[in-house]
Amino acid sequence: MEMIYRRLGKSGLRLSALSFGSWVTFHTQLEVNAAADCMKVAYDAGVNFFDNAEVYAQGESEIIMGKVLRDMGWGRDTYCVSSKVYWGGQLPTQRGLHKKHVHDACHAALKRLQVDYLDLFFCHRPDLHTPIEETVRTMHTLVEQGKILYWGTSEWDAQQITEAHAVAAKFNLTPPTMEQPQYNMFHRDRVEREYSRLYSEFGMGTTIWSPLASGILTGKYSNGIPAGSRATLPGYEWLRQRFESEEGRTRIEKTRKLEAFSKELGTSVTKLAIAWCLANSNVSTVILGASKADQLSETLGALSLCSKLDAGTLAAIEEILDNRPEPLPEF
Repeated sequence: MEMIYRRLGKSGLRLSALSFGSWVTFHTQLEVNAAADCMKVAYDAGVNFFDNAEVYAQGESEIIMGKVLRDMGWGRDTYCVSSKVYWGGQLPTQRGLHKKHVHDACHAALKRLQVDYLDLFFCHRPDLHTPIEETVRTMHTLVEQGKILYWGTSEWDAQQITEAHAVAAKFNLTPPTMEQPQYNMFHRDRVEREYSRLYSEFGMGTTIWSPLASGILTGKYSNGIPAGSRATLPGYEWLRQRFESEEGRTRIEKTRKLEAFSKELGTSVTKLAIAWCLANSNVSTVILGASKADQLSETLGALSLCSKLDAGTLAAIEEILDNRPEPLPEF
C-alpha cells in the first residue's frame, strides 16, 4: 500500500503516517550497516521522518543516523530529521532547557547528524528549573537562524504547552508546533483527553511513540520474556519489572485476546495496534522502531489495515481493552 501523509498539526508540513525512530536500537542493537538497511526499507516505503535525540545512546544514535544519511545520499528536501534536547550530560550546563544547553544541543545534533538544519526539534521533557519564556525565546532564535524549522515538546502536560503558547503570543515568538507523547492501547488518556482542547485551540500535531507499548502489543511477551528482547537489555530492568507487575500481567492477558481478534481480521496484533493509533485523526505520525529490516517491513504493512478499522471493529477492540478512564482534573 502507498504511504499516507498527514499534516503536522496546522502546519503545512506533511509527514508520513508511519515514521522511523532510533530509540533503543541504534548503537545498542544496531550499528551502521544494519541501521542503514532499516532506514532504506523505511525510505523506500515512503517514510519521510526519522526521529532521534541527544540522549539516545549518549549521542551515538545520532552519529549512526548521520552516517547513514550521508552515505545514502538522499536529497535533503526528501526527508525530515529530528533531535530532542534535555539530557546532554551530567553537568548543569549539559542538561535542561536553559538557553545555553538548548543552543549547544542543537549545534551538537547538527554535527552528529551531518545536516545543516533540523526539521523538528523537541524539548524532551519539561524543565521546572528554567522559565518557559527562556526556552520559547531560545527556540524562536534557532528558528530565526534557520537552525530548526519547527519546535515542539515531548511529554509536557497540557498546562505547560498552553503556557508556552501564551508566552509566544505575548512576545510575538514562534510557538510549539507539535508534541511527542507516548500513545498506545494501554496508554491513551493524555493524547485522547488531556490534550483534547490543544488540537482545536492551537492546532497541535503529535508524533507519537511506543505504539506497541514497549513490545507488549507484539505478543512476544505473552509466554514470558524471551531472550534477546528489549526487556533483557542492560539498563532496561525497569521494563522487565513493568511486564512482571500486576498491571503488566493484565496487559499481557488483554494482548492475548487482541491476538485472537486480530487473527479473525486476518492480520497480526502488531499491525492492529499500529493501525489503531492511526485511527486517531490527531495523530500526525506513528514512530516505529525495529532491530531488523524484515521486522520493519512487516510493521509498515499496518497501513493496509487502516481502511478495515470501522466503527464496529474499533468498538470490539474497546470491549477487549475494557478501559474506564478516571475524570480529568481541571487545568
